[in-house]
Amino acid sequence: MAGVFDIEINDQDDDGRAEDAIDVDADEEFLSASSSSGIEMAEGFESVPLSEALVNPSTERIGPEHFQLLKVLGKGGYGKVFQVRKIAGAHLNRIFAMKVLKKASIVRNQKDTAHTKAERNILEAVKHPFIVDLIYAFQTGGKLYLILEYLSGGELFMHLEREGIFLEDTASFYLSEIVLALEHLHKQGIIYRDLKPENIMLDAQGHVVLTDFGLCKESVEEGDMTHTFCGTIEYMAPEILTRTGHAKAVDWWSLGALMFDMLVGAPPFTTDNRKKTIEKILKGKLVLPPYLTPEAKDLIRKVCL
Repeated sequence: MAGVFDIEINDQDDDGRAEDAIDVDADEEFLSASSSSGIEMAEGFESVPLSEALVNPSTERIGPEHFQLLKVLGKGGYGKVFQVRKIAGAHLNRIFAMKVLKKASIVRNQKDTAHTKAERNILEAVKHPFIVDLIYAFQTGGKLYLILEYLSGGELFMHLEREGIFLEDTASFYLSEIVLALEHLHKQGIIYRDLKPENIMLDAQGHVVLTDFGLCKESVEEGDMTHTFCGTIEYMAPEILTRTGHAKAVDWWSLGALMFDMLVGAPPFTTDNRKKTIEKILKGKLVLPPYLTPEAKDLIRKVCL
């Protein structure tokens, strides 16, 4: 579960200025407050401006004192994630994933604030079986909290690491659900931009759930282009790397790279260093193992060339 919200990013504004990713420190307040059976009351909490109808049930007022910390699940450039149990009100004793973001870190620059707003807005607005569900959202004086469904199936990355490669039937099952999730996002005018095994979780029934929406681009209409340099290199489409402008098609390129990873055991253009990987994506030849079926080869060629 360690990579639930990991972000590998060399992010730049559209004008090309590099921005440093923010590494959120350990959440000492939350850890100390939850060391007993409950969590001490945090002063001055108030609701993040989200739709109550979509997020918080009825008029229940939620704060950190409603959750008991169980363990740390992971951390990334924009936050820290805990497994928690709800100890009061609705959903009593239900297990959730709690993403905690320090406001002081978020507001260091406009780009980080934009990422946080984008993730919050998308999780509020998008409801889909294969996209992680936002259950509650609230804030204290110094922190923002997103309470998300807990996905007990673990990361797709861990399953792929254990198996080495997936059989085509297994890969087809996962990829079909990912396609449905991406299509839904695209219909909402959202480009995902960070499709990789670490951002794909499995629920208790083994179905795919997309997580981590910090790198998404909202309000993208047909014909629109955006120029932000972001994502994880091995799964980034050429047009992102060349900064010539990209649209929703970059998600399909990443899907092809992910499909190759599932069937072969590594992304199609990976090398031992970042610069060589970029060169290989831009200029390298796609080499497909002979054991892949003609249908698999055809699909990978169509999205990764």
